[in-house]
Amino acid sequence: MTQEQDPKKPGIGALVRSILAAAIGVQTDKNREQDFNQGNPLAFILGGFVFTFLFIATIATIVGLILSNN
Repeated sequence: MTQEQDPKKPGIGALVRSILAAAIGVQTDKNREQDFNQGNPLAFILGGFVFTFLFIATIATIVGLILSNN
């Protein structure tokens, strides 16, 4: 008796790991293919925007703190 398995959708942890790995350029081909086959594109797009916003806000805050101390 064979049991067909539905592809599991990635959880929030896997989504965050994939976005961070893609952002710094270390995403493996296996994970990238899994993301494209099983992931929700909207979740990755929104996650990418959130990551980008947080990254820019962090850099701006650090620069602001450094410049205010001089």
